[in-house]
Amino acid sequence: MLKRIPNLQMKHYCETWIEEWCQDNGWTDVFEERCNNYWAFPPGGVMPEPIPTQVLRLIKAEKGLTSHERLWSISAFVGTILAVISTYFLKCPMPIVFAFALNAVTMAQLEVEDA
Repeated sequence: MLKRIPNLQMKHYCETWIEEWCQDNGWTDVFEERCNNYWAFPPGGVMPEPIPTQVLRLIKAEKGLTSHERLWSISAFVGTILAVISTYFLKCPMPIVFAFALNAVTMAQLEVEDA
């Protein structure tokens, strides 16, 4: 079972994806050290090691977006549509400016950082 540490950053990997990979490859006792940084005991190992970045990238490429990432993307899309409609009816550019800011924050959050 994956031990969770609460955080406010976007989750780029679903915990079940990581646990599934660990079970398939013989890694045990997986835990999240900090956001998107997973450690586990390798096969025959006595000390936990970080799950390799290449493996995390492969899992991400295979599985796609997490529910958290989808929620951010959909909210940015809906916010943009509402901003366009509001800008047209209010004849004011401020809703588009706010939508741009929301989209900039969303894109920054969607960026996967390498540990």
